[in-house]
Amino acid sequence: MSCRRVLEPFLHELSESLGRAIDAKDPCTSTHSEEVATVSHALALALRLTPGDADIIHIAGHLHDIGKIGIPDAILFKPDRLSDEEWGVVRRHPGMGAEMLRPVAALQLHGIPVMVGQHHERFDGKGYPQGFSGRAIHPGARIIAVADGLSAMMQRRSYRAAWTFDEALEEVVRCRGTQYDPEVVDALRATQAPVRGIMEAFAEDAHYAETGCATEGHMADVAGLAHVTPA
Repeated sequence: MSCRRVLEPFLHELSESLGRAIDAKDPCTSTHSEEVATVSHALALALRLTPGDADIIHIAGHLHDIGKIGIPDAILFKPDRLSDEEWGVVRRHPGMGAEMLRPVAALQLHGIPVMVGQHHERFDGKGYPQGFSGRAIHPGARIIAVADGLSAMMQRRSYRAAWTFDEALEEVVRCRGTQYDPEVVDALRATQAPVRGIMEAFAEDAHYAETGCATEGHMADVAGLAHVTPA
């Protein structure tokens, strides 16, 4: 058995565990990384990437928010609007995540730190941290961005109910070509039935119980602010 065949299942198990640890801090987002990973995998296959490449993007999806470990809880859970300085700290989390993962040779080999570092870039160049646009953004990061936005919109926030799949899909489509890669958005539309099933199955999870979410602070808002933005 090759080293790669042994290593990749281990990387997936480890990334899944780390993703759950990141999300466990907030009941409102307790399945977010798993949702992003699962939807990213489905989108990658819909875009006709190889199963191996889809698996790598799946791993990156689990790890996309690992940089939040480096953001103070006082900012992540702040119930009020973030100051410009605090928002600047939040915007560091993709780069911080990439730096955390870069020393791991197996992750570096597969480009996972790059995907994590670019998942908040926008197709029109108005994202962060680097302001990359279009094809300059790693394909995996462009896929994860769509899955991340879909998940963020469908999770309950302290100030609003969870969006339905149709509402979230409409917003993603509205941001086609500005925030999101048009090809990835088209893949989501083409595969919306299975993706709807994935997201609605997660929505039924016990983690979505009303208790615990209503009084949570700002951590749940971080992904939403990053994704539900005007074109």
